[in-house]
Amino acid sequence: MPRLVIHRLPMAHPGDVSALAALLDRGALAAGTIRAVIGKTEGNGGLNDFTRGYFAQSLLHLLACATDEAAEALAARIPCMLSGGTEGVLSPHYMVFAAEPGEGPEGLAIGTAFGPPVAPGDVGNDAQIARVAEATRAAMADAGIDDPGAVALVQVKSPAGGPGLLLRSVAAGAMGAALALGDVPAGAAREAALLADLSLFSSRVSASAGVEVARDEVVVLGTARGWSPGLSIAVRPLADALDLAAVQSAFRAAGLAADPDVPPGQRARIRAVLAKGEPDRSLLVRGQRHTMLGDTDLDAQRHLRGALGAVIASVAGDGRVFVSGGAAHQGPPGGGLVAVIAAGSGEEA
Repeated sequence: MPRLVIHRLPMAHPGDVSALAALLDRGALAAGTIRAVIGKTEGNGGLNDFTRGYFAQSLLHLLACATDEAAEALAARIPCMLSGGTEGVLSPHYMVFAAEPGEGPEGLAIGTAFGPPVAPGDVGNDAQIARVAEATRAAMADAGIDDPGAVALVQVKSPAGGPGLLLRSVAAGAMGAALALGDVPAGAAREAALLADLSLFSSRVSASAGVEVARDEVVVLGTARGWSPGLSIAVRPLADALDLAAVQSAFRAAGLAADPDVPPGQRARIRAVLAKGEPDRSLLVRGQRHTMLGDTDLDAQRHLRGALGAVIASVAGDGRVFVSGGAAHQGPPGGGLVAVIAAGSGEEA
């Protein structure tokens, strides 16, 4: 039976996979067990952000050498979900999810799936919602999860389409996963609602989009029989970018003290921290005006990542936090979500 293992690794530059190479070289990780990679690169997070593709190219080259598989074949079975933008205290890093041999009655499971190749303009519509919903169900089946209620988090990466379509693609990816989970009803999960009816959302879905992918990619994390125990995941909705209480609640629910921050002796147990956030369209945060959406010098999502990242990193005691902007249909309007994965007290290494 499988055992989910997560390695959270630093990167010195956008093409740096040396930390993973070291794990492979010393036999601490077998390349063939890798199921997905999720990471933060130091680009601008926009359509022209080359750092995501640069890292993916470096990763696939390393894994191709380690497995004797073609890079194209690896790209077709290992989701590589990258978010650009490490503003403020956020640190470039990547998380390697592997399914190693193990046994146990029930534990945290991972499942992955890919949709079909997508034409550049075929995003942000009903077709994408349906594609991502189908891929989410396939990823659940891959993990051995038959109850949507057992899903803790769905991570989606979709093609960005052309200029002006990136946020619509993110929204459609989120809506499709929410539809598969039953968090948004089928009659409501429609193109007309994208970026319009923000009352439709799932607090268990994190979605993004980029030009470096050609298909919808889905990673599902949840509880399934046959997987070894040892890792805990907790996901909480964020009311806004200042929702410190929700962040602390997620860390505590994952088995870590957070009063106010995770103590140094427990930080090695953190395996992954992922969050989504959105500048509130009301232009207010807790009644006070913000200027994120009106700044012509700096994109609103960069403001958001820097602010939310600082709040979460202050609790984690570590800047290796995956924070992605564009949270429409992912958590409450003007807010988002935070997910924490941690190892048990006997697995600090």
